[in-house]
Amino acid sequence: MPLPQKTDILVIGSGNAGLSAALSAAQTNPTLRVTVIDKSPVSWAGGNTYFTAGAFRTSHNGLHDLLPLAYEVNGRIKFWGGLALKTQDGGKGLVEDELRAVRNAGVDVFFDTAATALVTDPTSGAVVGVEVINSDSRTSARNKTIVAVDAVILAAGGFEANPQLRAQWLGPGWDCARVRGTPYNTGEMLRIAQRDVSAKTAGNWSGCHCVAWDANAPADSGNREVSNEFTKSGYPLGIMVNRDGERFVDEGFDMRNYTYAMVGRRVLQQPGQIAFQVWDARTVAWLREEEYRAEVVRRIEGESLEELAEKCAEVGLADPGRFVESIKEYNASVEGVDVQKRWDPAVKDGLATKGLAVPKSNWALPIDKPPFLAVKVTAGITFTFGGLAVNPETAAVISETTSDEVPGLYCVGEMLGGIFYDNYPGGSGLTSGTVFGRRAGRAAAERAGRVED
Repeated sequence: MPLPQKTDILVIGSGNAGLSAALSAAQTNPTLRVTVIDKSPVSWAGGNTYFTAGAFRTSHNGLHDLLPLAYEVNGRIKFWGGLALKTQDGGKGLVEDELRAVRNAGVDVFFDTAATALVTDPTSGAVVGVEVINSDSRTSARNKTIVAVDAVILAAGGFEANPQLRAQWLGPGWDCARVRGTPYNTGEMLRIAQRDVSAKTAGNWSGCHCVAWDANAPADSGNREVSNEFTKSGYPLGIMVNRDGERFVDEGFDMRNYTYAMVGRRVLQQPGQIAFQVWDARTVAWLREEEYRAEVVRRIEGESLEELAEKCAEVGLADPGRFVESIKEYNASVEGVDVQKRWDPAVKDGLATKGLAVPKSNWALPIDKPPFLAVKVTAGITFTFGGLAVNPETAAVISETTSDEVPGLYCVGEMLGGIFYDNYPGGSGLTSGTVFGRRAGRAAAERAGRVED
């Protein structure tokens, strides 16, 4: 099917936010033509959504809503960090379901199609067209054209896959971060919106979602086979030391779902942008299999701390002696902890170290029971926090020059600024993309319906 020369609503981006917007628009007014484009090939459909664990942070009416979805540990229903809802097969399953839903609703989806400019009406300032470059997979030809529109929804992601922009906006060293998801979120649409319609920016442009990530993972993009399994979020169950053998972060200062998106920044700040996560036999069994099984990570094992240190030295640990000393100092700080308190990774249990310059505030068990396990990690950037300012009720983009809405232009997902600052609670990204995506789709359909009339 050829790319249309005219569509009522054009959505730029095929992730959760864009597909939610497209589906919402089609449901609001089924008579409208809704089109989704993405500069990526179809093999990268879904953007960053494909790489998520599929968790949604959402409201509910109590335990009776959750019991059918919960899991049981030792006879008790448990939720790690308060998250109870996720999609089947994670982000991969979510993308498949959403693509199926939009196509069933009559939405056309085109890949290998990049937006390069927004076209506006010279009198009203409304967005009336989008310049695109479409690649024909049959002939390898690249065709530039302008698609006439009544409304455009920007859902093309942030700039986390662009090393130059990372260094410019996040700061020195960020060009060395590993890209956790799609390689196609390189920030063009943010710059195009500022250039062509003076879109106002908002949010934490020096902030991002960044996790502890497998140091052996690809540098410039995620792996769609391994996907989210390169994440290494088991640090609250053990400790982390840097290349010089020093602990550098309180691994237990909060629940994993409130710390995992910021701990990558701390790893990036360490010498060589690497660290080692360490556990003993007490807690290894608690690690998430999808993140720590031998098929997806290099497991460094030793029957003594000294053996573990020497093996870590083979893959980048600079000071094995200090590594052992740090763990022994940590173990000594745990002695005398109130043994009446019960270690419980499902709550902040208060089992804390004493007397260390870098404390561990919860879940502080000694690391002295062999065999020992270590994993080498680095920083994996997921998405950037800076984006465009919008009307929160409709997701309409705000103009920097007029402070009014840009007629016919909406922004959702990781392009929308002002949602996250400094940190990120797990599961809120998909929720944000869905909520604002549906609002934008509804508003765009209502506008397009009026234009048609």
